[in-house]
Amino acid sequence: MSREKGILKESTLEAYLESRGVSRRGFLKFCSAVGATLALPASFAEKAAAALTADNRPPVVWLEFQDCAGDTESLLRATRPTAAELILDYLSLDYHETIMAAAGHQADELLYQTVNNYKGKYIAIVEGAIPTAKNGIYCMVGGRTAMAVAQEVCGNAAAIICVGTCSSFGGIQAAAPNPTGAKAVMDIISGVPIVNLPGCPVNVVNLTATVVHYLTFGSLPALDKLKRPLFAFGKRIHDNCERRAHFDQGQYVEAWGDAGHRDGWCLYKMGCKGPSTFHNCPTVRWNDGQSWPVQAGHGCVGCSEPGFWDTMGPFYDRVPNVPGFGADVTATKIGLGLVGAAAAGIAVHGVAKSLQLKATDGEEH
Repeated sequence: MSREKGILKESTLEAYLESRGVSRRGFLKFCSAVGATLALPASFAEKAAAALTADNRPPVVWLEFQDCAGDTESLLRATRPTAAELILDYLSLDYHETIMAAAGHQADELLYQTVNNYKGKYIAIVEGAIPTAKNGIYCMVGGRTAMAVAQEVCGNAAAIICVGTCSSFGGIQAAAPNPTGAKAVMDIISGVPIVNLPGCPVNVVNLTATVVHYLTFGSLPALDKLKRPLFAFGKRIHDNCERRAHFDQGQYVEAWGDAGHRDGWCLYKMGCKGPSTFHNCPTVRWNDGQSWPVQAGHGCVGCSEPGFWDTMGPFYDRVPNVPGFGADVTATKIGLGLVGAAAAGIAVHGVAKSLQLKATDGEEH
C-alpha cells in the first residue's frame, strides 16, 4: 500500500487510473453506476467525477475488531481491477490492519498520525463488533481495548462508516448469550455522523456509493431510523426479488431440488427471509452484478437486519411473522393480498388464482 501511495502522490487520479487500465470513459461509467445506485439523476456523474478528482479528499482509516475479515474480503475480491478499490486507495487509506505493509508499533504510529493530524477531517470505517464486557478485554489491539481505540479514533472522525452487520448491529458476536458484551459502534459512540451498511458481508457497491456521496455533497446520504442509507435499505428484498411474481401467484418451492426449485419459484416456504429484510441485494447483486443468493437458489437469511442471528433463525423455517401482513396470514393469502394492493386488474387475476387453488387442491398453504 505504501508503494501505491507513493505513486499516487505524484499523480492525478485520472493518470493513476489510466496506469491501471481504467480509461476516462470507464471512470465516468463508474461514476454513472454509482449515481444509479444512489438513485440520483445522470448529472450526478459529472459532480462525482469532479469531487473524486479534487485535491481535498479525506484520509480513511479502516478498523477491525470482533470480525471475520469478511468485509475486507468483500472489498478486495468483489470486482475485477476495480475503480472502486483504486479510488479507495487514492483516498489515502492510511490504516488497514489486514492489507497494510506496516505492522506492530509502526502501524499504530500511522493510525495515530492520521488521528492527530486530521482530527475531524478523516473517515473512519469500522468492521466488527466492539466487546464491552469486563472493560472490553475480549478484543485488544496494540495493547488497547477495541472499545478504547474506537472511542478515540471514531470519536475524532468526520464521519463513521460501519461496514457489515457486526459493526452496525453487533452481528453474530452479539447473539445470545453474548458473553463478550458485543455492541454496535452506534451504541458506544455519539456526536459523530454514523452510517450503517449492514450485511454479511457488506456489499462494496454500497460502500463505494456512500463514500462518493460524502465526497460529492459533503454529507452522508439520507438515512433511516437505524442509520442505514435509504438508497440501499429503503426497500425490502421481497419487493425487488425476481421470484416475486411466483410468490404473487402462489408458486412455491416445496423441497430442495423439486420442479419448482428448478424453475425458479418463490423460496418463501424454504425459509427465505426476504419479506422481512431491507436491502438492495436483488438490484446490485454480487460479483460485478452477476448473481446473489436467491438467484442462485437459496433463500435470503436476513443477514442485514438488527438481531441477526437470533431473530432470523432457524434459517430454513418459514418467516413466522411477516411485517405488514400479520402473524397468522399464510403464504397464499399474503400473495393474494399483495396482488389486491397492486392494481385492480391484477387483483382480479389474484382472486381468480385463489379460486383456482381452492378448486384444485383445497389445501391451506
